[in-house]
Amino acid sequence: MTALTLSTAAASGLRADAIVVGVAKGAKGPVVAPGAEAVDKAYDGALAGILETLGASGGEGEVTKLPAPTGFKAPVVVAVGLGAVPEKDDTFSAEALRRAAGAAARALAGAKKAVFALPMTDAADAGVLAEGAALGAYAFDAYKENGKNGKDAKNGKAPLAEVTLLGGKPRDAAYKAALARATAVTEELNRARDLINTPPNDLYPEAFAAVATAAGKEHGIKVQVLDEKALAKGGYGGILGVGAGSAAAPRLVKLSYTSPKATKHLAFVGKGITYDSGGISLKPAGHNETMKCDMSGAAAVFAAVVAAARLGLEVNVTGWLALAENMPSGSATRPGDVLRMYSGKTVEVLNTDAEGRLVLADALWKASEEKPDAIIDVATLTGAMVLALGNRTFGVMANDDVFRTAIVEAAEEVGEESWPMPLPEHLRKGMDSPTADIANMGERMGGGLVAGLFLKEFVGEGITWAHLDIAGPAFNESGPFGYTPKGGTGSAVRTLVRLAELTAAGDLG
Repeated sequence: MTALTLSTAAASGLRADAIVVGVAKGAKGPVVAPGAEAVDKAYDGALAGILETLGASGGEGEVTKLPAPTGFKAPVVVAVGLGAVPEKDDTFSAEALRRAAGAAARALAGAKKAVFALPMTDAADAGVLAEGAALGAYAFDAYKENGKNGKDAKNGKAPLAEVTLLGGKPRDAAYKAALARATAVTEELNRARDLINTPPNDLYPEAFAAVATAAGKEHGIKVQVLDEKALAKGGYGGILGVGAGSAAAPRLVKLSYTSPKATKHLAFVGKGITYDSGGISLKPAGHNETMKCDMSGAAAVFAAVVAAARLGLEVNVTGWLALAENMPSGSATRPGDVLRMYSGKTVEVLNTDAEGRLVLADALWKASEEKPDAIIDVATLTGAMVLALGNRTFGVMANDDVFRTAIVEAAEEVGEESWPMPLPEHLRKGMDSPTADIANMGERMGGGLVAGLFLKEFVGEGITWAHLDIAGPAFNESGPFGYTPKGGTGSAVRTLVRLAELTAAGDLG
């Protein structure tokens, strides 16, 4: 992980590989952003003009490098675009700062230390910049030739090792707390990214459970793992049915973080399909290559629970990881089979590629038995949600409109794009089965909403519940942008952590 520090020293006197400044897109050309005044002065106030000559506009994520002014101990100045000049108070949004810091950190791969002289007005800005830098510097190189040395075998560049945030007060309690929070959240989010990016031959249900167990010991989280025998004894027909075709047996993992001062209890439930072939309803060619990411929901839940523990939040948080590998074989569940779920309800499996809802159904009912104040499940559940919202936005469904709105607002606050989605009751009829209590498929149109309605059937009566379908933003198949890398993104981790914080503060119902 990139080390994060604060400093009030002068930019010119700090030894580093680069000084990072912000530049915004003004009506008449690039404008130097607050925080870079001393750097601009060293260029005799001509920094904006020099950047324009070099082709910079200040557009979001744009990176321009130039020699540092005479007298600076850092040899290079890196100007990163913040986007349009704010209309009010010259105050950039938290997400603009986060993305700029991420783009700069990514551009400085191979450097040992960088000083960020970006806009910072308070401790909250320091935390945002720290998040962006730590997330932008992320690299997954464990399987590269030089990965063990922290280097990318292709270009030999390790992630940026250290970031000093200029203008941050290192002895101020609020600044120290903001930096500590950013460190805990980003380290766990990046661990979720590592899990998502790990090949399925190395990350199977038992292996994932082992990672969770080790983290629990490290951070004082109680971990309980139900193996295939315990699942069979308990009647977890959904998880067992999905995992029946694989040589890697399924697991249900419970992570319990408890605070002695807690008055509320949140349950997070994550879909953990460590590889999804579609089962007997095999996915078509071209749709299998990224299916190691189908456990992104479980990774997000795992990371959020550990982050809550590291932050010492005054709320009880239970994470449920429903882990299975969906494979075709002679023992696999067939279309037409009927599974008896943990709740006792029967499900006719019409399509074995609609497996995520089956493992979640068992975990949701199990989570409901503890009567938490709210349950939130997270899953890469449907291609229909990607068609509806694209690759960067997750859908939010809930059995309570106020709760759904609170989740969308929390996601926006931390910089994650989400959108409220309905649960139209008329779509429920499409899942009626002549053989079982319900089928795992319904109408094709509105498939993401149908999946949400299916999950709703397995939430205990009177429990507030929400479903986050992160199928779009969980895995980035295009190029990196801002603080988002190619591959696993850690989608929903920050939203879950924020929801836990709001609940601890009594601000979430």
